[in-house]
Amino acid sequence: MSFEVPEDRNYLESHEWVAVNDGTGKIGITDFAQDELGDVVFVELPSEGDELEQEGNLGVVESIKAVSDLYSPVSGTVTAVNDELENTPELVNDDPFGDGWMLEVELDDESELDDLLSADEYREQIE
Repeated sequence: MSFEVPEDRNYLESHEWVAVNDGTGKIGITDFAQDELGDVVFVELPSEGDELEQEGNLGVVESIKAVSDLYSPVSGTVTAVNDELENTPELVNDDPFGDGWMLEVELDDESELDDLLSADEYREQIE
């Protein structure tokens, strides 16, 4: 089975992605992660204004199979949370790289992206 791995993102080994545009990172989980989890029924995320540390906990995703911690690919301040996930957590399954995004963060240090996996490196990990 092949999974979508967009080239315009960086990835954590724990299956979170970040797409950066003008110092703001949009964060979510990968297609592989949502497939492994099964049907997502609940997502717990931080609030706007919260500070995140790279590889620190950023919340929890609960599926019919498991409860999994989420980790932040970057350090920064949460500037937006995808409120849609409160009522429709299945967006994470339906569109993990689009409508199923989780939060936006103002990056503290863009050089942290160098510590993350490229799309090719992430693809190798999940094969």
